[in-house]
Amino acid sequence: MPSSRSWPFDDDDRPSGSVRPLSQADLQAILAHLGDDPDQLLVGTSAGQPMVAVRVRASVGRPGGSAQGRWRRMRAAEWAAWTQTLPWRIAVVLGVGAGGGVLGSLLVPRLGLVVAALAAAAAGWGLRFRPSAEAVAWRRGAAGERRTARLLGQLERHGWAVLHDLAVPGSRANIDHLVIGPGGVFVIDSKQYRGRLQLDRFGRLWHGRYPLAPALGAVSFEADRAAQVLTDPDVVVVVPIVAVHGAQVPWGKVVTDGVPVLPARRLPSMLCELPAIVGPERVAGLADQARVRFHAAA
Repeated sequence: MPSSRSWPFDDDDRPSGSVRPLSQADLQAILAHLGDDPDQLLVGTSAGQPMVAVRVRASVGRPGGSAQGRWRRMRAAEWAAWTQTLPWRIAVVLGVGAGGGVLGSLLVPRLGLVVAALAAAAAGWGLRFRPSAEAVAWRRGAAGERRTARLLGQLERHGWAVLHDLAVPGSRANIDHLVIGPGGVFVIDSKQYRGRLQLDRFGRLWHGRYPLAPALGAVSFEADRAAQVLTDPDVVVVVPIVAVHGAQVPWGKVVTDGVPVLPARRLPSMLCELPAIVGPERVAGLADQARVRFHAAA
């Protein structure tokens, strides 16, 4: 649907450029920087000297770390509450087993114990510990973030820096993935859904009965905060993206409320195909800023 924020991933957007063999100066620059530190991203050189991009490892947090921590805390709290109800649960299981045994003895005397055991097992299964749907959603969210991180890891060899699970300064929110590279700066929110997403006639995106407007608003807020933290006058905007695992996205990609929503598997190719608008030295500088000014959310 149309929106005020331009869609950065039009299929027509293809970077232009040329390919040439490595010169002797290029080779010397590569060897020099591999000898110093192979994980440094970018090399600024003086005029007339080659510029070489080398992979950077910029990850601050652990992908899905805060969501996984939330899942563990909720599960532990629910388990503690469940264990407090064990006395009456055991009483119910024994009562159901005894009742089943009596009924079985009346119907088939020889199978009374079998019926009692089956009835007790059924009651125990029904009263077993089960994490809440909210807790399970956090566990699935953490798994989705890890999957997205693996996809984004492919970008490092192309001169991109990727940071994960960053606390947003002055907020309880966290950024799932902050991606900085030649194509710009992006805040990516991972979502793990089932089924398919749908657009209504007003252009609003839904997952079943649940609107995605809150999630889209949250990732827009995170992108705005990231733009304030990364104080680079040449970076005009930090683009929010929602990367979806599991569910079908209408038309394969959609922009609603100014936020691009797309299947997570398309992220690496789309980002790599963007025109280069950020130079290598600036990518390195922004990655350094992010490492210093953000900290892990978990």
